[in-house]
Amino acid sequence: MRTVTLEGRGAFDEWRDATRALLAERVAPDQVRWQLSGEGDDLFGPLLPERTPVEAPSGTVVPKGFIEAAEAAICHSDPDRFSLLYRILWRLQGERALLQVRSDPDVADLTRLIKNVRRDSHKMKAFVRFREVKAVQAGRRRFVAWFEPEHFIVARTAGFFQRRFTDMDWLIATPKGSAAWNGQELKTAHEPALRPKAEDATDELWRTYFANIFNPARVKIRAMQSEMPKKYWKNMPEASLIPDLIAGAERRVAEMEERQASQPPAFHERLQAQWRGREEEDEVAADLPPLERLRQEAARCTRCPLHCHATQTVFGEGPQNAEIMFVGEQPGDTEDLAGKPFIGPAGQVFDEAATAAGIDRSQVYVTNAVKHFKYERRGKRRIHMRPDAGEVAHCRWWVAKEIEVVRPRIVVALGATAYLSLTGESRPIAEVRGMPIPMQDNRMLLVTTHPSAILRMPDLDLKARSLAAFRSDLADVKRLYDTLAAV
Repeated sequence: MRTVTLEGRGAFDEWRDATRALLAERVAPDQVRWQLSGEGDDLFGPLLPERTPVEAPSGTVVPKGFIEAAEAAICHSDPDRFSLLYRILWRLQGERALLQVRSDPDVADLTRLIKNVRRDSHKMKAFVRFREVKAVQAGRRRFVAWFEPEHFIVARTAGFFQRRFTDMDWLIATPKGSAAWNGQELKTAHEPALRPKAEDATDELWRTYFANIFNPARVKIRAMQSEMPKKYWKNMPEASLIPDLIAGAERRVAEMEERQASQPPAFHERLQAQWRGREEEDEVAADLPPLERLRQEAARCTRCPLHCHATQTVFGEGPQNAEIMFVGEQPGDTEDLAGKPFIGPAGQVFDEAATAAGIDRSQVYVTNAVKHFKYERRGKRRIHMRPDAGEVAHCRWWVAKEIEVVRPRIVVALGATAYLSLTGESRPIAEVRGMPIPMQDNRMLLVTTHPSAILRMPDLDLKARSLAAFRSDLADVKRLYDTLAAV
């Protein structure tokens, strides 16, 4: 039986060196007795009394995951942690995937130790309370703190305080080690520290703040004690107030109920007035024709953020019994200011092509897939931006309602955005252009380019050919309408 004596105060190096020597001699876990210094009667027990560095024997498998786990578990105060770690390392030589077997008893114990250490470290970050003491060096403030952790986590957690409080000198003393920062060097020690004596005038200020933010109506004692166990209370200035605050919680809630306002706040009254106004508008709108009622509802649309910057909703326009409906992309700058669709430069191209095809603009219904103008500012100009799929999806409801009310026999999609709105599909226009596509209720869909795309073409020859193709597409729309009307 081999006896290994360790300080056991969270130092990973001493366990690692001892373990390397044991592995080098192939000492099985059941042949090793681990003990802490000062325990037992074996004064000559340490295998490596001077902790001489020992290289890991060749062929030893030490996974990276095990090193990280061992560095955390070694900080636990459980005296069996050394034998557990050595037993797992010994088994890893033949069971390479052991750490992934969560149901294994050894792995479960290791996971428990790591979890406890991490929780203790979290509590240290939450419950350390610094108190200011007289500074030794001019220009830098000096603070001390006392904390009582369950495990040896001071060195492991000290880096957090260095990063958080790098502009001041501080010392954290605990029964399980200490950590100090002087602005240049972080020092840690594993030996028990004495509790520093310090009083801070801010303690009373902190108690006043805590008493004022304490909400008696939300007191859950079990939840509070789970997150703030009583063992930490004695080192926290505000904890002395907690018993009285809990005891008087019901009385304070009753006082709060008596003091609450009997009248609603002013902004509540304004909101209620707005809703009363809307209800009156809805009563008036109920007597309007369906299309006009739909237009008034769309004027208040806030389904997507585009309404925040647009001048107004630009709804569709045309007879409620129109046989042909044209759906564009979105209103442009001119349409946004006037509140009418297809009256800008692209609208003029559309009107000329429709007239040439024999389509009467006043007898068709024109609308857009998106009802608000999307743009970006460049100086005083508002430059058109294409709506994304999400914005198109938000507006599909309005387009569907327009089709439901108008009930056209032919719907024409002007561009890819309109096609996406009407079908939910994103496809190149060239794949579906000029091809009648059946829709619900014996309705036909035709697809062509948007006139604004023609206007943006820099090549004059290409622009001329595209305009001729657009006019030909509208002529096909007229022929399809005449065919359906004759049936």
